[in-house]
Amino acid sequence: MVAYVFAPPPQPSAPVAGQEARFPIRRIFCVGRNYEAHAREMGKDPTRDPPFFFMKPADVAVDAPAAIPYPPETKNFHYEIELIVAIGEGGRDIAQADALKHVWGYGVGIDLTRRDLQLAARDAGRPWSWGKSFDLSAPLAPLHPVSKVGHPAKGRIWLAVNGVVKQDQDISELIWNVPEIVSIISRSVELRPGDIIMTGTPSGVGAIVPGDKVTGGVDGLGEIAIAIV
Repeated sequence: MVAYVFAPPPQPSAPVAGQEARFPIRRIFCVGRNYEAHAREMGKDPTRDPPFFFMKPADVAVDAPAAIPYPPETKNFHYEIELIVAIGEGGRDIAQADALKHVWGYGVGIDLTRRDLQLAARDAGRPWSWGKSFDLSAPLAPLHPVSKVGHPAKGRIWLAVNGVVKQDQDISELIWNVPEIVSIISRSVELRPGDIIMTGTPSGVGAIVPGDKVTGGVDGLGEIAIAIV
């Protein structure tokens, strides 16, 4: 038995729809600017250049519905609704044609962002971590196994703030689709069971403040709800 100088932290995990068993989270990969309209609203060319990625620690995931405290050191706190991919079978150099065999399930999540810190880091050529990887920055709704929902390639993805729709597109509009994303990530790092991929957000991102109620969803995968407190 391994001895530790103090007790290890709990295993991060995500809820699974209709089950008591939870999905253990190993890593969270995030795809940047993966919808054309969102790339434009961020002032970037939406051409099909190779995708880029950033990471969130596994322990920033939080079950939704949730009350999320307004985070420190920001004056521009943003929502980003995303299709979530949960990896159940690991692999390296996964062929695009085989990529979906590695997916355990799908869900809905929100990439919460301290936008002012992210943009300041971007403009200075520094990592985005302080803008993206803070506590409770990845609310996740219950995941759905592939055996229940298949592999959704189209369907509405939306988000509303206080009942007013702000983001509203279709997951078929992803610049890089799920098989491509899984294959590309696996060329650089070995994917393993428990990895989560946040696939990118549609246009319409914006600021939220204490008191706001944020809801959203993806067709066939349920809805997500958080309150900013």
